[in-house]
Amino acid sequence: MENFFKLKENGTNIRTEIAAGLTTFFAMAYILFVNPNILSQSGMEWGAVFLATIIASVVGTLVMGLVANVPYAQAPGMGLNAFFVYTVCFGLGFTWQQALSMVFICGLINILITVTKLRKYIIKAIPTSLQNAIGGGIGLFVAYIGFLNVGFIDFSAGVPALPTLNTPVLWVFLIGLVITIVLMLLKVKGAMLIAIIATTIIGIPFGVTSMSSTVSFSDACAALPTTFLAIFKEGGILSLFTDISKLPLVLITIFSFSITDTFDTIGTFIGTGRQSGIFSEEDEEMMSNNSGFKSRLDKALFADATATSIGALFGTSNTTTFVESAAGIGAGGRTGLTSVVVAICFALSAFLATFVSAVPSAATAPALVMVGVLMASSFKDIDWSELSEALPAFFAGLFMALCYSISYGIAFGFITYCIVKICARQSKEVHPLLWGCSGLFILNFILLAIL
Repeated sequence: MENFFKLKENGTNIRTEIAAGLTTFFAMAYILFVNPNILSQSGMEWGAVFLATIIASVVGTLVMGLVANVPYAQAPGMGLNAFFVYTVCFGLGFTWQQALSMVFICGLINILITVTKLRKYIIKAIPTSLQNAIGGGIGLFVAYIGFLNVGFIDFSAGVPALPTLNTPVLWVFLIGLVITIVLMLLKVKGAMLIAIIATTIIGIPFGVTSMSSTVSFSDACAALPTTFLAIFKEGGILSLFTDISKLPLVLITIFSFSITDTFDTIGTFIGTGRQSGIFSEEDEEMMSNNSGFKSRLDKALFADATATSIGALFGTSNTTTFVESAAGIGAGGRTGLTSVVVAICFALSAFLATFVSAVPSAATAPALVMVGVLMASSFKDIDWSELSEALPAFFAGLFMALCYSISYGIAFGFITYCIVKICARQSKEVHPLLWGCSGLFILNFILLAIL
């Protein structure tokens, strides 16, 4: 184990790596509750998504640990699962089978851009301000969904307003939100998981938590075939290309999946890896120069890319590297052994399906709000004093929440950025890839208006 993970070389030991793995798992275990609750709204079986979430997390995290030897964990990403359901399925009218197919293609694209020079071009094409705006905008979008899931925003009067706080669901949600905030402020390890469990228990006397419709492990196993390889069945990947009029929309949606996943992962790696020493500046330089798979960062990016397609095969949205991995890194995790411990914990959690399925939306909604708060922190890295940077970033973040669509937020951000640069006579600063994407977005809006 010492020779395989190079523990001494990375300044760590088995005990520290195990503790770091447990810390990371408890920091991100809320995804076991939240992901099935979100994706099942699209018509997918809760139990199937639960197992798919675990399988994708285990496989992706093991590849990260055993191939790249870095202490990062993977699971279906927050924001991307919301985009899957609320934008792709509800907003654009695609079936969940078609949405899964897009995720699978997105994974293949991410693998391609990881092993070719396209990765270098994409990284350089999107300005830093827009990268930060996309991350922050997704945060607002996720928090908004958390409030909507419990009816905390009332639209009955035709305009958004606060509802009357006279229902058990709202009281349980507010209690859970307070618990989550307090635990996060106190920096309690596994704060979100603890808050979800506590809120679920509190929901019992309120009649919000019920064991009457839970899903057992055997039920989940029986449901898994409904999503496993569904993309290759009728209504799957082939159906995406039967209607030529929808082809631009399909391509733009896949692009939105891919670009969001790519920059979310790169931001996590660079943001945590540089500070801890896991990734050196040489690693980043190799990645930018596309020097093959000579660095840990290259291998980690490849592991992340492959996990998305694997997850889609089993039945879940984009699998990505979780920023909660920073919790384990902060606890001393420095090698892939940390990731292996996380993967083992996810595998064992499969047998807790009965308890996980009893968790109500009122208990997971506070976690969505808190994840939104954490993701919105990327807004701070935008130069708001520079109008040419602030305008595209503002529109990108704002329209994600107002339009209930990540792709529309990216579209308005890209288009505004191009317009701003034209007006400032700085059009040469816009990468050709950005011009092309903006053109596709404009074409999509035209087609939607005509068809």
